[in-house]
Amino acid sequence: MTPAARVYWAIALLAFPLSIGWLWLSAESAALSDLADSPGKIGLSLVLLAYTLWGLFDLFISDSNLRRNYPVIANLRYMLEYIRPEIQQYFIANNTEERPFNREARNLIYRRAKGLNDTIPFGTEQDIVSDGYRSLYHSINTTHVPEPHSRFLLGGPQCTVPYSSSRLNISGLSFGALSHTAIEALNRGAKMGNFAHNTGEGSISRYHMEGGDLIWQIGTAYFGCRTAGGRLDEKLFAEKASLASVRAIEIKLSQGAKPSHGGVLPGAKVTREIAEIRTVEVGKTVVSPARHPEFDTPIGLMEFVARIRGLAKGKPVGLKLCLGRKREFMSIVKAMLETAILPDFITVDGAEGGTGAAPVEFSNRLGIPCLEATYFINQVLIGAGIRKDIRIVSAGKTASGFDMLEKIAMGADGVNAGRSMMMALGCIQAKTCNTNRCPTGVATQNPGRARAIDVGDKTLRVYNFQKLTVGAFLELCGALGYDDPSLLKPNDLYIRYDGGLKHFNEIYTPLTEGQLLESALPEEYSVDWTAADARRF
Repeated sequence: MTPAARVYWAIALLAFPLSIGWLWLSAESAALSDLADSPGKIGLSLVLLAYTLWGLFDLFISDSNLRRNYPVIANLRYMLEYIRPEIQQYFIANNTEERPFNREARNLIYRRAKGLNDTIPFGTEQDIVSDGYRSLYHSINTTHVPEPHSRFLLGGPQCTVPYSSSRLNISGLSFGALSHTAIEALNRGAKMGNFAHNTGEGSISRYHMEGGDLIWQIGTAYFGCRTAGGRLDEKLFAEKASLASVRAIEIKLSQGAKPSHGGVLPGAKVTREIAEIRTVEVGKTVVSPARHPEFDTPIGLMEFVARIRGLAKGKPVGLKLCLGRKREFMSIVKAMLETAILPDFITVDGAEGGTGAAPVEFSNRLGIPCLEATYFINQVLIGAGIRKDIRIVSAGKTASGFDMLEKIAMGADGVNAGRSMMMALGCIQAKTCNTNRCPTGVATQNPGRARAIDVGDKTLRVYNFQKLTVGAFLELCGALGYDDPSLLKPNDLYIRYDGGLKHFNEIYTPLTEGQLLESALPEEYSVDWTAADARRF
């Protein structure tokens, strides 16, 4: 028996009979005058009795080793552990050390969303000479970027209904993962700012129909357009794709939070509304497969792209993926060349993850980071001679204009942001997205919590954040001497590396137009390109 257990027994053996005795005497008191002095004794008796019973539970019933050895007092540890994230966030962590978004990044998002002063005083808190620190070389010949360059055209030569897209849009955030008030505010913000709102794989809900442009994401379960057997229902798809607000279709192959892993929507969460939106059965658990049932080869994927584009009447159709085995992406590119079918855009998700709940091993250990993946995909498309016909959207962590610029310098045309848009709605990075207990009502299906979001106010904050972040991005472009973001290139971005500075074309190997189609290939690409096969992944 531990000393703590001995102390418990010593107190309990005295406290239990004393508490029972006081309660019995209080119950036996018949005169009101006698009861006048009883409340204090009754209260103390109840406390002592609770202490005794709690300790007995810890000693003989609890499955916690710590509670069995340290009855009652061990619970103080669990109480402190429960509020540890808040203590860490508010009182211990400095402005630059939290992850995934540090306090400086979160404050920037909040202040821009509110339209407040977003400057910092007294110099940077960043360690600008630490390994891995990324920076830019400015130009004395600064310039202004005209407003039209804040947009780009989404749609290649095989698309008949191209879409003029903002450089910064809302990443895939499903209704089901986010509350109805959060989705509604995001969509209204997109309408106000003339930028796009990606639906996520949860399909199109009535909360997405507030006037904002939509990128309809189609995942492996084909929510919103599925048959009872989980295959694509062409009629349902065509009906939704014909909506005026649907400006493009995104076929999701994988996502950064959990590449090669399907999702599970518990039956308890499949309400009648969710079931109608996702075309599934009420109350029945829905498992998203890890891969698409409609194709199993790169050529099959390209044929699926053509099929979707036909059903969507020529609207832009793209792919979303978290880059894994590079050979497999090269197989997709070879399938593009062999079939002459091209997606209109490729959304590159980074292994940094996102809003989706994911197994720790998948989130921490699978996939290639966003910048490296964006660089590689851009170079392969250049090397295959098809980059000019395919747009690239980069969907890694984005909180600032610099975050936008470094992705576009790596080869992206535009950027998607998810978690920072959630912060514009009021998210505080409580990291309870997977519990349905989001304290701010953003990532929950609890209507009582969701009501915390004032849709009108948060609409304006989403609009402000997007507008001011794009403005900061364009101002940075001008500081580099460029009047068009398309002029950005990998050698504009520097990283502190082995005690010095290198730009990204010195770290990785760039390709020239069509170089992959020639006999002499750089070593970094030759093995994977040679092994890539359009007929198998």
